[in-house]
Amino acid sequence: MKQLLFLIAILSLNIAFAQNKSIPYLETKSGNVQLMLDGQPFLMLAGELHNSSTGSAHYMRPIWNRMAKQNLNTVIAAVSWELIEAKEGVFDFSLVDSTIVGARKENLKLVLIWFGSWKNGTSTYVPEWVKTDTRRFPLVKDKNGKTKNILSTLGENTIKADARAFAELMKHVKKIDSADQTVLMVQVENEIGTLDYMASYGGGNFYMRDYSSEATAAFNGQVPSELISYLEKNKEKLYPALKIAWEDNGLKKKGTWEEVFGKGVKTEGDDWKTNFPYYTEEIFMAWNYAKYVGEIAKQGKAQYALPMYANAWLKQPKGREPGQYPSGGPLPHVIDVWRAAAQSIDFIAPDIYITEEFDWVCNEFTRSENPLFIPETKVGPAGAARAFYAFGKYDAIGYAPFGIDGGGLMLSANPDDHSIEKVYGCLKNLLSLIQEYRRTDRMTGLFIDDKKRSDKVDMGDYTVSLRRNSLTGAMGLVGVQVKDEVKEDDVAAGLIVFKLADNEFLIAGGIGSSLISVTKSSTNKSENIGYASVDEISYENGVMKSHRLNGDETAFGGPVVKAGEIKIFRIKMYGY
Repeated sequence: MKQLLFLIAILSLNIAFAQNKSIPYLETKSGNVQLMLDGQPFLMLAGELHNSSTGSAHYMRPIWNRMAKQNLNTVIAAVSWELIEAKEGVFDFSLVDSTIVGARKENLKLVLIWFGSWKNGTSTYVPEWVKTDTRRFPLVKDKNGKTKNILSTLGENTIKADARAFAELMKHVKKIDSADQTVLMVQVENEIGTLDYMASYGGGNFYMRDYSSEATAAFNGQVPSELISYLEKNKEKLYPALKIAWEDNGLKKKGTWEEVFGKGVKTEGDDWKTNFPYYTEEIFMAWNYAKYVGEIAKQGKAQYALPMYANAWLKQPKGREPGQYPSGGPLPHVIDVWRAAAQSIDFIAPDIYITEEFDWVCNEFTRSENPLFIPETKVGPAGAARAFYAFGKYDAIGYAPFGIDGGGLMLSANPDDHSIEKVYGCLKNLLSLIQEYRRTDRMTGLFIDDKKRSDKVDMGDYTVSLRRNSLTGAMGLVGVQVKDEVKEDDVAAGLIVFKLADNEFLIAGGIGSSLISVTKSSTNKSENIGYASVDEISYENGVMKSHRLNGDETAFGGPVVKAGEIKIFRIKMYGY
């Protein structure tokens, strides 16, 4: 009897511990936003699976172990509405269970993507009973009256059905995972907005907004008072273009969308980053998408309040008009509209495939304390090397190349490419240092590629530089001859740089053949400087080991990283 009572007491304590255990959450201190797990900051060394990879348990079974072997600590995986509610009101979470259990067995965390009403702007992952009943679940129309396979944000039945399914999903995730906390966050929908795929490839543009009769009536109706109140309360902090549009039309407190924000027009000029054609139409669509997604997130959080975000298909040089990219999606120039309408969405995140604009995108998406999470980007050596830069310079809370499992027809990982495995293997050993130094001027990143041969940063009295190594084996140094025409994956290299002391640095990174150097900055008063010591750092079963370098290994300006390698160096300087 005593043994039974003892076992009951222990079980009760375990249940109480699980119940009291804090679920993953976002914490903001002095502008520093971090994902917290078990009360500790957690950085996501992630990869996103192909869209249909989690469409069956047997397909995913061998993949989980491969992901763990690539040194990921987090996998981003889809849950589709059509597979959990094939029959209305009847829910089957067996694939969700297999996804969570598969990740958990390999000690991996999960970010779930809700493929609900929209994926890449269209409505292909909804159940058949939604697809075939367009009277009950209305679709978007273009300005010529043509119906598009995009569920309208104004369909009341649609939002109720989507929100109900998502709430059931979150309820189930809480039931099976709140104790283990395998699931860290949830992405609500995917790259939403009205989109004309032909327009995105240079064709016409007929989807600046939804032109259905319901949407047109709403567009010609009053701007919601909620949005006006937000604009008034946050006037001095608004995105510049939104503030200008509102000011140019008299800071109106009521009126139609065109009366408050002006008539949307096609803008001219080469500066696509600061031109906002058909801006009023996009603001209108942003409000409607955000209200819809915000309601879904709200219903889901009522069941299990994990952090939730929305991801964006980016505006870009060849798709600069709304409709050429999904109009109304969660982009920085409409973030204020999203914040007013979707308060249950914690942040917005960019899918970065226009990597030539990586800095611009990161700067835009870190405005006004929006944390940087990159849930999709190019896979391959360049994408892997860029992870050092994202964590070092932009304080990312997570980074994820897409197609990490190698499946699918597009953007797939090469099974012979081990670059992300090497990069994440290195970063795993530096996570505590990244957490300690993030959001300070003592940590940054450098990156070079086929368009930029060198990068540098001043850190106090010293300048840390990264440049391509074009030496050809002279003096025993191994390098590659750099030609004028090269591919990004052949030469891209990234670094994360920590300033440990006034004259001491820890520098980690690589992939493309490159040369690291530390030189005197303009603030240094020393007549001459030199390397007091250069140590190559390695880790074996979590234990740090140091190997001193000198002579030929540092004589050409600093240590060299060979092509395909990742290195960590501790460099101490002195003046003389």
